[in-house]
Amino acid sequence: MAHMTEGSTLPRSLNRVTCPHCWETFPAERMLWVAEHADLLGDPLLGPEEQQRFLPTRFTVDGEAMDARGFACHSLACPKCHLAVPRSMVELAPLFLSIFGAPASGKSYFLASMTWQLRQTLSAIFATSFADADPVLNQHLNEYEESLFLNPRAHEMCSLASLIRKTEEQGELYDTVSYGTQTVSYPRPFLFSMQPQAGHPNEAKVDQLGRVVCLYDNAGESFQPGKDAVSSPVTRHMALSRALFFAFDPTQDARFRNYMDEGRGVMHDADSKSRLSRQEPILQEAAARIRRYAKLRQTEKHNRPLIVILTKYDAWSHLLMSFLGEDDRSEPWKPIASGANGNRMHALDIPRIERYAQFSRRLMQKACPDIVAAAESFAKEVIYLPASAVGWCTHQASNDGQTYIRPAEARPFWVTVPFLYALYRCHPGLIPVLKSKGPPA
Repeated sequence: MAHMTEGSTLPRSLNRVTCPHCWETFPAERMLWVAEHADLLGDPLLGPEEQQRFLPTRFTVDGEAMDARGFACHSLACPKCHLAVPRSMVELAPLFLSIFGAPASGKSYFLASMTWQLRQTLSAIFATSFADADPVLNQHLNEYEESLFLNPRAHEMCSLASLIRKTEEQGELYDTVSYGTQTVSYPRPFLFSMQPQAGHPNEAKVDQLGRVVCLYDNAGESFQPGKDAVSSPVTRHMALSRALFFAFDPTQDARFRNYMDEGRGVMHDADSKSRLSRQEPILQEAAARIRRYAKLRQTEKHNRPLIVILTKYDAWSHLLMSFLGEDDRSEPWKPIASGANGNRMHALDIPRIERYAQFSRRLMQKACPDIVAAAESFAKEVIYLPASAVGWCTHQASNDGQTYIRPAEARPFWVTVPFLYALYRCHPGLIPVLKSKGPPA
């Protein structure tokens, strides 16, 4: 059996690698390579149109594996499911994160807005790189970002519903693998590599702090009874996730909407024709599945953070402002001086974030106590954070009831905060933070 030793181009590999598709953990030397020659088609698990996977016995002088026709190979694959694994997964430890929510909760818009803003923010503000670990897997999310923020019709009114399609249960966001007579459909993750850059307080710890973020987006319909089966394990990654994001849309809740009406004296225009739905069953079903896969007792709480993202903040911000006594739409970070060269960078303002979270919980307890009860009976640590994917630029059409925006006017609010807070709680050191007392951590 060949090993990835001196002949391989994987000089700094982890002892064990976790597949982001099937979640199998295996020694790095078992990693398969993907044949390059056009004649080497046909994989027993992926079908006749896929390139063959193989365990190499020959390498080029540059350390690349050679296929049966002598062609140098560049791509890696999981030994169990045979799906492609980016090289960054071999060199950097994974950080699994999952987001879920009811249909039309604004989850897909939030994701596109979050990743776009992270690309603009992390390097410039926190001296941390944030890049696609696999552009192919991230293709749809990149298209969502372009539709919102690089739209050629940026100054025209566009229907919000036409910019991003809803998360599907099957199709292009899933990969099918055949294990003999059993066919399994795996959800495709979005993969991003993150590492400290020059000027970061922990620049010297890049090997320890670097991570590949594996972010899974779950369709709300996936949480209906019977939707998670051996042939379609669409939500089993949630038990591996270091943090969970639950996208809750307050404007879909009739009780919360009543508070919105009271706060303004009239029905908010953007919600007059929007849908109403119960969202606590989604949270309860997700909690039940995680208990089952993580082998938690019913009386035992999950020990990983649950971050409740209160979406569409632009529609209900007046309610939170009445608690906060302010309308501060700035981002929750402050400039600091750090590093031997005195480079200016920023730290996450944890006290301000937790203050907003405290008042958001108070509002949720008042309007939607069942959501608070379901969340806090499941997880030891729950935090409620407001966010708006596009900001205060939406317009309601009187003729069709749809919401419209000019993409150029989009000004997201706090879309990166849930992700940054999750890093603070799950992977300290990568994002500098300001706490109540003392220097940045």
